[in-house]
Amino acid sequence: VQLQASGGGLVQTGGSLRLSCAASGRTLSTYTVGWFRQSPGKEREFVSAIRRTGHSYYADSVTGRFTISRDNAKNTVYLQMNNLKPEDTAVYYCAVSNVVLSGIRGSGNYDGWGQGTLVTVSS
Repeated sequence: VQLQASGGGLVQTGGSLRLSCAASGRTLSTYTVGWFRQSPGKEREFVSAIRRTGHSYYADSVTGRFTISRDNAKNTVYLQMNNLKPEDTAVYYCAVSNVVLSGIRGSGNYDGWGQGTLVTVSS
């Protein structure tokens, strides 16, 4: 079962977007859910993750600007992105993992990758 990321778009520098990660056939509240992004020519990189307990983790580059949250009733995880910068331009993906802490930033520990959603930040 794959996850579906949505909510991307074109925004100016300093703007905001909220990404959503939805799943059918999986209860997201039972997993660690991570957000990753990939720009052309670059490797997929960790952005943020939220554990079943609600503890959240962020890449240094987005700390203070992005917030991850989950709505268990809607089986959805969100990534609120504020003060966006051109370097945030990428395809954003969400995925699930059973890791608790160690390896939470490693994309190899996740599965359920969907097609992603494109975020473009213009300067």
